[in-house]
Amino acid sequence: MPTAPPAPVQGATPVTHRALAPDLARGLMLLLIALAHAHMYLGGHPVGFRGYALDGGALDRLVAGIQILLVDGRALPMFAALFGYGLVQLANRQLAAGRTWPQVSKVLRRRSLWLLAFGFCHALLLFFGDILGAYGLVGLIFVGLVQRADRTVLRAAVAGLVAHVAVMAAFGLLTVSGPKGDTPAAMADPIEATVTRLIGWMGMTPTYFAASVVPAFLFGIWAARRRLLEDPVTHRGLLSRVAVVGTGLSIVGGVPLTLIDTQVWAPGDLTAVSAYALHSLTGIAGGLAYAAVVGLVAARARADRPGTVVRALAACGQWSLTCYLLQSVIFVAVFTPYFGGLSTRVGDAAASGIAALTWLATVVLAALLAPGGRRGPAEVLLRRLTYGRR
Repeated sequence: MPTAPPAPVQGATPVTHRALAPDLARGLMLLLIALAHAHMYLGGHPVGFRGYALDGGALDRLVAGIQILLVDGRALPMFAALFGYGLVQLANRQLAAGRTWPQVSKVLRRRSLWLLAFGFCHALLLFFGDILGAYGLVGLIFVGLVQRADRTVLRAAVAGLVAHVAVMAAFGLLTVSGPKGDTPAAMADPIEATVTRLIGWMGMTPTYFAASVVPAFLFGIWAARRRLLEDPVTHRGLLSRVAVVGTGLSIVGGVPLTLIDTQVWAPGDLTAVSAYALHSLTGIAGGLAYAAVVGLVAARARADRPGTVVRALAACGQWSLTCYLLQSVIFVAVFTPYFGGLSTRVGDAAASGIAALTWLATVVLAALLAPGGRRGPAEVLLRRLTYGRR
């Protein structure tokens, strides 16, 4: 069962009462999300397993290599772990407020269902690589594990890892054997792009994205029961081990695909698919390691008087849903042929630069508006749909 928090709170936690580390992790994670997504708006180039151009210049290949090694397949598991962590926090508050588990389960399912709806709208209007739908779907299916024993959760996580490898291997085989076409973001016809986005989202959400989310989501549930990010000082030793081991596994497992997608190494298809699956599997360790690193940073920061940068990043984390959606709005405005038109005019390096600036803009926006307890508009809407008007 989840460990109840010290003070009962019904509904969403007031912004001023939130723990620092989870929000700090979400704020930093959004930079990785932006970097991982921006190049997916480019078109007109042959691409490798992770969607980076194979005919880019030296700087483009360097940026692609760094991101494949350190960002791609690492940001999504980090986000998934934080999602599982947050789901337990939400359940704890409801239980501490006197609700029964069936009542809490209903709230969690309602929130997950609305996340799925958010994901559909996100894909319909903006981005085929939406991940909100996968979180909503996973929350709907696995919400019962929030109150199951640790052993059951960890067994499910191991099963999820096996399924993850199988799904990634299947997608790797499709990559080496299937036709290569432009991403929806690079299509000149907005109607065609919309239809393609929805088809891709409906196909990838219950398969590729769900398989990527489940293992880290379950490990996040396990971590939340121990309050690893809410009390990082007490758990500094465990967080340090996760950070070191997870980062090491992530880098070692990411090297083969990095060499392949930057065209330093050209193995056979079977080896390439194996490298792709290994990259994705070890990326789960990397995502958990990144969350642990942020916990260690939070352990060193003064919770009562964090610095300006820490406060700004935490504010971005408090507005994580709004900032995530804003990234897509800006990318559509900048890259798509029927708006900014940069999708076929810039390379991976420039796209990553735009991604970093976009993330920085959302950090500044959240830092300016979040103080005083103001929530992001997407957070307000999700909260209203989940809890009603109270």
